[in-house]
Amino acid sequence: MSEYTTLRTEVEDGVGSIWLTRADEYNTITPALRDELADAIEVHDADPAVRVILLRAEGPAFCSGYGLDWSTAAQAWEGTDRVWDSVADYRMMNRFVATYMKLWYASKPTIAAVQGWCIAGGTDMVLCADLIVSAEGATFGYPPSRVWGTPTTAMWVHRMGLERAKRYLLTGDEIPAPEAARIGLVLETVPDDQLQDHAFDLARRMAQVPTTQLVMLKLLCNQTVENQGLASSRTLGVLFDGIARHTQEGLDFVARAQEVGFRDAVRERDDPFGDYGSGPRAR
Repeated sequence: MSEYTTLRTEVEDGVGSIWLTRADEYNTITPALRDELADAIEVHDADPAVRVILLRAEGPAFCSGYGLDWSTAAQAWEGTDRVWDSVADYRMMNRFVATYMKLWYASKPTIAAVQGWCIAGGTDMVLCADLIVSAEGATFGYPPSRVWGTPTTAMWVHRMGLERAKRYLLTGDEIPAPEAARIGLVLETVPDDQLQDHAFDLARRMAQVPTTQLVMLKLLCNQTVENQGLASSRTLGVLFDGIARHTQEGLDFVARAQEVGFRDAVRERDDPFGDYGSGPRAR
């Protein structure tokens, strides 16, 4: 791809930055973003001038998940003429997951700099980066675990352990950035106004190491997680995500989104918990 519509790239001091640029839409995930992100990662990974890949985002939010406008409409369009095609659903979702996993499988180290909301599908994406640096005011979480989804890239347990992953996935509760750092979901937090400089300085410091060393060290660390069964967990996550979107509760959620709009449907889901868009931070 010679031009992007959902992101931009730059290379400086051995760091290849990928900026998500749909700030007005909170960088929600679309098929176009999926395809352009996959291309940008591959380009940086192949560029000898790049030693470290830095994923960044413009605007108040890093990524607030999938665009529910197009995704709920797409499921509603499936209609009732035929039963749900689980294989077609798996292939569709796996295209998104394969893009996120490029951050994991890129030969060069990947760092994500996160501000604002990083929730739902945004976490599927960002947890595939090798390191996550977060602004203190950021918020993480997987609210679709309450209805209409499961994590697809299956990184939660590998990053913060079994019980903490269960704690947050079985409630869908939001995770403020300082807590995310304390429990190991992200590397560290910094003041909001220092995020981009701090993340770039870390990437530039890492880029002083020869590429051959970086590639070998990343592969050595990641292979430990692969040996723990990451690939099989990811396959199960993608399958379960499709099933969760087609349970009775999942179908009811889509129908409600079609009736009142996806924003109100999400608000009704989260109101009993008092967080995300229904919480005091949003207000």
